[in-house]
Amino acid sequence: MAEVIHPEEILVEIDPSNLLPKIMEMKKNGYRLSQICAAYIAEQFELSYSFADDTTYQYITLRIVIDPDTEIPSITELIPQAVFYENEMKELFGVKIQMISMDYENRLYRIKQTAPLGPQSKNEDAKTEKNNKK
Repeated sequence: MAEVIHPEEILVEIDPSNLLPKIMEMKKNGYRLSQICAAYIAEQFELSYSFADDTTYQYITLRIVIDPDTEIPSITELIPQAVFYENEMKELFGVKIQMISMDYENRLYRIKQTAPLGPQSKNEDAKTEKNNKK
C-alpha cells in the first residue's frame, strides 16, 4: 500500500515584479504548473499560479494582487502550457498580459462581450441593475 502524504497547502503573495523569478524557481525545484486562476474582487485582480510536486504532493500557490491597469509578464516562455490560462485571463477578465507566446487576440472563446468577468462587466451589471429599478 502506498504511503499517504498530507502536505500543507502554501499560499505565497508576491509582487508582480517577482513573478518570472518565482516561476523559474518553482520550475527549477521540480514543481509543475497545476493551474492558473483569476478573480476580480474588490476592484482588483487576484491571480493565482498553483504548482504541484508529484513526489511529495506539496501544493504551492503564488498569488498576485493587481489593479486592472497593471500589466504582468507572460510566463509562456518558461511554461508553454500556460498559454491557454493566460489567454483565458486576458479574454474573460481583461487582465493585461504582456507577450503571450500564442496570443489568441480575444478569440479563444469567441464571445461577444469584452471581459465578461472583469471590471468592465461589473460596471455594465451595475448599469443594467440601475435601469431595471427605474
